[in-house]
Amino acid sequence: MHEPAMTHLTAADPEIGGLVEAEARRQYEKIRLIASENYVSTAVLEASGSVLTNKYSEGYPGKRYYEGQQVIDPIETLAIDRAKSLFGVEHANVQPYSGSPANLAVYLAFLQPGDPVMGMGLPSGGHLTHGWTVSATGRWFRGVRYGVRQDTGRVDLDEVRDLALENRPKVIFCGGTAIPRTIDFPGFAAIAREIDAVLVADISHIAGLIAGGAHPSPVGHAPVITTTTHKTLRGPRGAMIMSDAAHATALDKAVFPGLQGGPHNHTTAAVAVALREAATPDFREYAHRVVANAKALAEALSGRGFDLITGGTDNHLILIDLTSRGVAGKPAAKALDRAGIELNYNTVPFDPRKPFDPSGVRLGTAAITTRGLRPEQMPTLAAWIDEAVKAAGDADEATIERIAGEVRDLMSAYPMPGWV
Repeated sequence: MHEPAMTHLTAADPEIGGLVEAEARRQYEKIRLIASENYVSTAVLEASGSVLTNKYSEGYPGKRYYEGQQVIDPIETLAIDRAKSLFGVEHANVQPYSGSPANLAVYLAFLQPGDPVMGMGLPSGGHLTHGWTVSATGRWFRGVRYGVRQDTGRVDLDEVRDLALENRPKVIFCGGTAIPRTIDFPGFAAIAREIDAVLVADISHIAGLIAGGAHPSPVGHAPVITTTTHKTLRGPRGAMIMSDAAHATALDKAVFPGLQGGPHNHTTAAVAVALREAATPDFREYAHRVVANAKALAEALSGRGFDLITGGTDNHLILIDLTSRGVAGKPAAKALDRAGIELNYNTVPFDPRKPFDPSGVRLGTAAITTRGLRPEQMPTLAAWIDEAVKAAGDADEATIERIAGEVRDLMSAYPMPGWV
């Protein structure tokens, strides 16, 4: 059952209590390969569900607009100090509600409506808030989008530099949501310096890998860093903005009062707990094991004939083009979900299909590594994925059902935080 136990919730609202319990069981029984998901510790769960949710705290520690902050101020200060220590930054703001508001704060801090901003295009692996058309950031600002090379699937920094010199963006984003390779922070920094732009490293997907020393850090290259606190960092659903001292005041004003009112204090406490966990040797080992699992899974999938964008991975994320398998990403993802393997359908670079029915799938190894799976299990996962994708094309529900049972048997041997 769910841990911490939800006796009061179940008694007060059996319908919601039952659904939460069902979700906990679903997470326990499935192989969760969605690259933006993870399992938080029971300690993080407890902080997230604490009485801190009762308190309103507009402002910053020592400068609040409400009284009764004697406990809240030390909690937020702990979270700030732990973020600064873990990532080696001069300043941290732990109040953004999620990654998109964190990125919006960057726009409010450094841009005026209509100003040019450069980011990776969404079809190439970028994020909506990096200036893409359907986002407010692409409607209120002039998005300049770089992509990847068709032959390698990797960013071409010569193209980035040419676009930057031509358009003179005031902000350049590096990072994204479907980038399986190491981000060249020094290369982006050199381009930003050349045109006097603010380089923003969006490390939402790789923050935990950076904290654990499994990916190079943008600190010293990007003066502004945004990140969510879940994904590989294994914290609650929240976000942070980190920066050098020179950009701190503008960013703080953009978060509050620019975009938000009171912070979510229960989330701030849970972020602090996660940051403390991420500073341990165990977490460092975890971060490196995430990458080892991803590399092993990528190798096993490639060995079974899957077309991996960039040919593999350097981090937790794998992007697969299913065109050669004769199955689109959406039906493949739905079949895999029925088979007990959870991932998401995803656009691939130069995808001829529409975004809601794309050619690819995206997967990551952060959550299964938390559960305890290791590289030796990755060939088994690749075999199940191979079988399920073929079954999706053949409408073979018997095979999908068999795989789901085998997945449940495997995962029953690996404990899950939040389930006993």
